[in-house]
Amino acid sequence: MPAASQPVPHLPILRKGRPYKSLDVQPAVHYRTKEPVAEVSQANLGLIRRDLLDQAGPRAALASHSYAGLVAMAKRAAEFFLHDTLPLDPFAGIDQSPADYVGHVSATTGMPHVLVRRNMLKIHGVLSQVDEVLGGLTRGLDLTLLDTGVGMVAGRAISFFPRGDAMGVVLPNNSPGVHSLWAPTTVLKMPLVLKPGSAEPWTPYRMIQAWLKAGCPPEAFSFYPCDHGSGNEILRRTGRGMVFGDVKATERWRKEGGRVEIHGPGFSKVILGADAVANWEQHLDVIAASVADNGGRSCVNASGVWVPAKGREIAEALAKKLAAIVPRAADDEAAGLAPFVDPSVAERVSALIDRDLEIQPGVEDVSAKVRGTARVARWEGSTYLLPTVLLCDREHPLANREYMFPFVSVVEAPEDEMPDCLGHSLVVTAITQNPALIERLVASPLVDRLNLGALPTTRIGWDQPHEGNLFEHLYARRAIQRVA
Repeated sequence: MPAASQPVPHLPILRKGRPYKSLDVQPAVHYRTKEPVAEVSQANLGLIRRDLLDQAGPRAALASHSYAGLVAMAKRAAEFFLHDTLPLDPFAGIDQSPADYVGHVSATTGMPHVLVRRNMLKIHGVLSQVDEVLGGLTRGLDLTLLDTGVGMVAGRAISFFPRGDAMGVVLPNNSPGVHSLWAPTTVLKMPLVLKPGSAEPWTPYRMIQAWLKAGCPPEAFSFYPCDHGSGNEILRRTGRGMVFGDVKATERWRKEGGRVEIHGPGFSKVILGADAVANWEQHLDVIAASVADNGGRSCVNASGVWVPAKGREIAEALAKKLAAIVPRAADDEAAGLAPFVDPSVAERVSALIDRDLEIQPGVEDVSAKVRGTARVARWEGSTYLLPTVLLCDREHPLANREYMFPFVSVVEAPEDEMPDCLGHSLVVTAITQNPALIERLVASPLVDRLNLGALPTTRIGWDQPHEGNLFEHLYARRAIQRVA
């Protein structure tokens, strides 16, 4: 973040790539000191509506580039995003180095530097390998067909058409890594209309600047910091959409028939089959990584460990292991916890957990006995929630709950009732060799992504979609015949 002697940078609105400074400005503040880190132009409803009257123009500008050319741009953008100093405030001539970017994200979200850098690498990986990512999503389809709309597969004609002229995305604050989900959109010749999170405008803005330096048409990117109502307007007026948020925030878009792709809580889980639970100790590191990677802030973090036996032993060992994750300085390479930007949120979340611990029997906070301190921790002016492991009956409300810190319930349930008893899960890591259990998991509509074997739930292969398929979201297949 800038030194005190330097001016506070201004992040503009981008109207089809053109910077625009609004009279309505909101500060992006340091999560702890509340000092401004940047001022951010705010887009109003009228401006957004006016700009979105023309979505065909940006689409045509982007579609004029070949698929191969856009792939090459993405690879250059990946390197610029990770390594280069890029424009930040075009009005004051202020640029942002990679180190500045890490400091900015950490300052406004509280995320430790080491976690920000890991998320940078995740975004770099998707952009630098975007052809492989899209090859995985389409299972090897030759996407040069996007240049003409028609291609051939195994001697048969195939055709796709875009479902809209732009994709609107309402973005979160929780982790920079989520931006890798929409990163390939530009290669698929679809303009982006982005509403950034109020505390994390840095990542999408930097990604846009990297694309622009790589030679992408500016019209392909609109960037509208705005309020929730205006964000909803973006989703209403673009042909396709993507929204991140909790169940309540995303509920209204579930009625859109798939037009808006929803990224909410994951309720991801690790399960051990009866054949693996006897040797659970050798899988403890995988379980812990599933719970605590990225500070426990991702939808792919495990919030449940389901086992047919030995639940107490596993819960106690996991609690002891996670108790080593404690508050540290933002620039400490061992930091694994992010503070809460709003301390009152941490207090409320902890109070909700305590209420549910008391509401009915059948649950125990195993971590409370291990750490010997309160769940809410204050350290150097910041507020944290310490890792929490519960031992929980399957019928208890806390058996399937998710929060934005390392929180997990260990639950015993008969193996022959899995996966139906798990409820919906974004990711399931199944550590088992039992073919009957594997067969049920493979057949289950409750499991969006399945890891067979000792892989953390957080280990994502981006050529394997874990929450929707971006290509299928943006393009529809049509039947086609032509005269020989």
